[in-house]
Amino acid sequence: MEDIMEDNFEKLNLLLEQEQCEFVDIPDGFTGQTESGELRLIYLMNDAVESFLVLKNARMTGNYVRDYEGEFEGSVEKADRDLCEVEYILVVHQGRNVFTVFFEDILLETQLYNYGELGHFWVKGYENLRVMEYQIAILRDKYEYLGEKYCTEYEGKLAMLRDFPPLNYLFYPAVPEKYIVPVDNPWEVTAEALAVMQELATEAGDEKLGKMLRRYEKNPDISNAKKIAGMLCRSSHLPVITLLGEKIREAASVYPDRDFGRKQNKYLHELMEKAERRKEELEAENIQTLIYREEPFIYDCDSISFQVYLMIVRKGVWKQKIMVEKI
Repeated sequence: MEDIMEDNFEKLNLLLEQEQCEFVDIPDGFTGQTESGELRLIYLMNDAVESFLVLKNARMTGNYVRDYEGEFEGSVEKADRDLCEVEYILVVHQGRNVFTVFFEDILLETQLYNYGELGHFWVKGYENLRVMEYQIAILRDKYEYLGEKYCTEYEGKLAMLRDFPPLNYLFYPAVPEKYIVPVDNPWEVTAEALAVMQELATEAGDEKLGKMLRRYEKNPDISNAKKIAGMLCRSSHLPVITLLGEKIREAASVYPDRDFGRKQNKYLHELMEKAERRKEELEAENIQTLIYREEPFIYDCDSISFQVYLMIVRKGVWKQKIMVEKI
């Protein structure tokens, strides 16, 4: 239990280092104590996971500024109240504004979700590659911020593809450039990432890509990375991209879908049925079609909106042709 608590404090310190301190269901200017006596901090929030640090028996002094942007400084320390009781103090400076949270314990609350059918189409062109770049990125965040025990063994392998430059944000970013969070040494490819891609190329029977991957392994320079990135969008290498998409969906399918309540679930189900009917029409013409959806987080379910898309994949003379059709 002490190891778990220490790990949770490390997570809290990580948030503070990244200048993040967003409480859930706490209004602007809040001070005092909630009815439950708990304060919940967002730890990791993406399509794959909703995770919070729960401060137990917590009370706040000072005023919390909810949508604050600017200089930030936070720290947490332990204060012995008496021989039996221990209290912790979180102090946050939002510019000139300061608030303090006193609490007695810290827990991690985590819900894992199926992310294999979730995708966003913020950037046009090669949407199939961009969706996978996004899915791999959020999987890697889950792997790094929560640890291996929150991932299956195969998810752990797929998460390594974040370190495969030809497929990451350097070539196929899922978000516009201003939203990209750079990583250290983005051009560095790892042996683990190369091994995963080599397995996929072998299973898909893509000998040409396999040969290029072996060359990249011997000489992992920018030039070879660019060549492979160019290969991934060609029609001749579509089978390996299709296979990777299937592997991601299969790995994510072990987790439940989000539950938005009976009324909203019914509405989403109707949209998905409509998408399935359209998919059947296209596949009757031998057109590869995938269904993706956008959905909100459970913690913010007061503003529920769903979007459902069909991603239509065709082989062009040279490059893959991708169309996105909104339902």
